[in-house]
Amino acid sequence: MIKLKNNFIFAPIKTGYSDKTGVITEKHLKFYEARSKFIGAITPEPLYIEKGLREIPTQIGIDNDEKIFGLKKLTDIIHKFDTKVIAHLNHPGRMANPKIPGNYYYSSTDKACELGGAIPKRMNIDDIKQAVNLFKYSAIRAEEAGFDIIELQFGHGYLIAQFISSKVNDRTDEYGGSFENRIKLALEVLEAVKSATNLPIIVRISGDEMIPEGINLDEMIMFSKILKEKSVEAIHVSAGTVCSTPPWFFQHMFVQKGKTWEFAKEIKQAANIPTIYVGQINSKEDVKNLVDNYKADYIAIGRALVADPEFIGKYLNVVEGNIRPCLACVEGCLGGVKSGQGLRCLVNPKVGEDNGVFEIAGNSKNIAVIGGGLAGMEATLTLNKRGHKVTLFEKNELGGQFILAPLTPHKRSMGRLIPFYVKELHEKNITIIHREATKKDIINIYDEVVIATGSKFTELKIEGLNNFYWADILLKDNLPKNKKVLIIGGGLIGVDIATALIPLNNQVIIVKRTTDFGENMEMIAKLLSLKMMKEKGTVFSDYTHIKKVDGKTVYAEKEGKVIQFNDIDIIVISTGMKSYKPLATELKNSIPIHIIGDAKKVGNAQDAIKDAYETAREI
Repeated sequence: MIKLKNNFIFAPIKTGYSDKTGVITEKHLKFYEARSKFIGAITPEPLYIEKGLREIPTQIGIDNDEKIFGLKKLTDIIHKFDTKVIAHLNHPGRMANPKIPGNYYYSSTDKACELGGAIPKRMNIDDIKQAVNLFKYSAIRAEEAGFDIIELQFGHGYLIAQFISSKVNDRTDEYGGSFENRIKLALEVLEAVKSATNLPIIVRISGDEMIPEGINLDEMIMFSKILKEKSVEAIHVSAGTVCSTPPWFFQHMFVQKGKTWEFAKEIKQAANIPTIYVGQINSKEDVKNLVDNYKADYIAIGRALVADPEFIGKYLNVVEGNIRPCLACVEGCLGGVKSGQGLRCLVNPKVGEDNGVFEIAGNSKNIAVIGGGLAGMEATLTLNKRGHKVTLFEKNELGGQFILAPLTPHKRSMGRLIPFYVKELHEKNITIIHREATKKDIINIYDEVVIATGSKFTELKIEGLNNFYWADILLKDNLPKNKKVLIIGGGLIGVDIATALIPLNNQVIIVKRTTDFGENMEMIAKLLSLKMMKEKGTVFSDYTHIKKVDGKTVYAEKEGKVIQFNDIDIIVISTGMKSYKPLATELKNSIPIHIIGDAKKVGNAQDAIKDAYETAREI
């Protein structure tokens, strides 16, 4: 069993912090150093083993000896804290990124992933030998670079899993057909790495790919027993495949928490091998559950350490403070990497920052923050931390429009963010005034003011439209049942509203002036939300302009033709938001004003928190 200072491991999370040469950057060093102090082992992001096998253009490489110097700088920094470093080696096979020039695509098959991607070459014996050697020589470099442990990626729909999976592997040679043949490449890679290095080896698998005919738990129990015989130190048990079941691969908030824990438990018991538990472990309660009830050998935590680098320190009670909660939303972590910005985080605005240093203010000021949504609360706490005296004005409940976010199906985890902020405000003894701020409240009392009054929905001027809801239909007292609902506006808010109405047996019609329903939604949430809507009979009407409401009949124009929607019980408006900042106009030229979040520019929660933090850091 691998000896660590504790049983916590930072799981491999793609950062996108390198350049197109795959080298270690200062951003990597700062990011991993911040998360190394309290944890037993750090697994940096998956390391590409050949330049033509990258998943993202800015991935870290271990494909040549020139990379060793930078990788050694990384391992040295992590080792300062008596923390081990794990080299996660992966060959993506057909899942190499088709948008990266120079990439190539090999697999057990010549069929592309059904969700998209390049058509791969069916590997011949020489190709297989080359793949084995790529793992072998990358492992040798890892040892030279100071890594303590090798983790081999044998799951998640990547190359080795493409051979193991009977759904993907359609070969008729010695690498296809029977289970023994399908695991042949995996064992060849394992033996090559074992013979080339003295490092202990972990194997990462998908306990189940969560698709018919894919890799299943029974097979993975058999495989784990064989791996134990081959002296593998531990099995890292996840789920899903990047090709067919990305929500399970990313452990998105839409999938069931704890399913991967059950897989790990069964493998541990049946194969009698140490297992690493992973998947949406983002609270003290989750960790306690795994320790007390699952007797977890190791616990791998990924995004929760992105959201709060001191998560483990706080769990172990060696660091004071509340844990900034990971919401499992992948808005910033996956979204940032996909967009090319690099790893970010919805709840932690410090992730990915490389401009400036947080400093205590040289001159403490008396500052009013107007508006207690996410931006207002983040600004208040940051200003307080910098040494300013802060008063927060909020006429309603703290949280702003984000109060509505966890009211939609599968987004309950978002309900953890506002309580975190509220608890922080109270523990810091921030003065909160629960009424609308006026010019008289501010002038000659405060030195500066931060306007965080957010946004309001855009009202539509439609003949006969007198009674309607906007996102407030999500409130418990407003939620209808067994009604026919017309949603005008098919962006993020409209789609979220639809997914909340459908389980209550409402018939939903959603109209949009363009055609991209769920526009600007995070990729996985959009995919699953639209799938749910289609399965439940939602009517989608694109290129549709509402013209008139007459009782229960709504008249519209679609591509130059007049259409109508009959027997409509409820109309919901979700056509967008506009900034709301009336006090900014009243205070102009009277006091220094800073406008943040939606009040400055309508965006998402991540934008609001980031803007608030950066603004407060400069005051």
